[in-house]
Amino acid sequence: MKNCLLLIAAASIMNSCMEKHRPLTDTFLMKTTIQLENEQVYINLSKPLDISLAVQHKTGVGAWYIDQPEISYVEVDGYVGNVKLGGSTNFNNVHFNPHSHGTHTECIGHITEEFHSVNKALDNTFFKAQLMSVTPQELEGDLVINESVTKVLATGIKAVVLRTLPNPESKKGKNYSNSNPPYIDARLMLRFRESGIQHILIDLPSVDKEKDNGELLAHKEFWNYNGEQRLNATITELIYVPDHIKDGLYMLDLQVAPIENDAAPSRPILYELL
Repeated sequence: MKNCLLLIAAASIMNSCMEKHRPLTDTFLMKTTIQLENEQVYINLSKPLDISLAVQHKTGVGAWYIDQPEISYVEVDGYVGNVKLGGSTNFNNVHFNPHSHGTHTECIGHITEEFHSVNKALDNTFFKAQLMSVTPQELEGDLVINESVTKVLATGIKAVVLRTLPNPESKKGKNYSNSNPPYIDARLMLRFRESGIQHILIDLPSVDKEKDNGELLAHKEFWNYNGEQRLNATITELIYVPDHIKDGLYMLDLQVAPIENDAAPSRPILYELL
């Protein structure tokens, strides 16, 4: 059975011991059972942990040397898409690049001549995931996430969420262009692939070095670029995992915008295991 295909219970279950005068929202447990290949996993859908960063007008996280996003109202044939200015509706254009602005998920189409769409990469969206905090190590003037993280890699997971340390909230609005941020050693990406990891999520603009002469070694190792390419494996970048979310095992719901492109904005959600 494919991972996470079966949702045994997807409805709200009322707590039979609820108190009369407590708010209604406190009396429901959105408990769902997900059947994995070798185990059942229980989560509470009423407590999502959103680790995405939104696309915002002329602000927010950014990378790759281009201007910030612009969200502007439409003006056409006398119509103004702004209620404050007399329009009947708010009707905006959004100009952004998914690789540069906000949380995004990409597929192997990011590095291939042949077109592959991230919109076709996911057969399902729920995956057992491990969140781990990592401290990049200095190597020849760079900061690198190396194979040492595999010492704590759990079995039976399909996704790895990497929170780099330190973890200031300023990451949410950082411009990474020309900052030489940390990256992942290609050997670690190979280890992830060999361990059956299908999805990597990280709070950096890329798994590769900012300026690497186009080698993209980490991307290529994870997607097995020179072998049997992994069309259903994804890399999600520019997430943010707040400190109150503890390291450990979660269910990941990886929601990707339905855009036919190598990458698209995404909203990864973590759920604690019950």
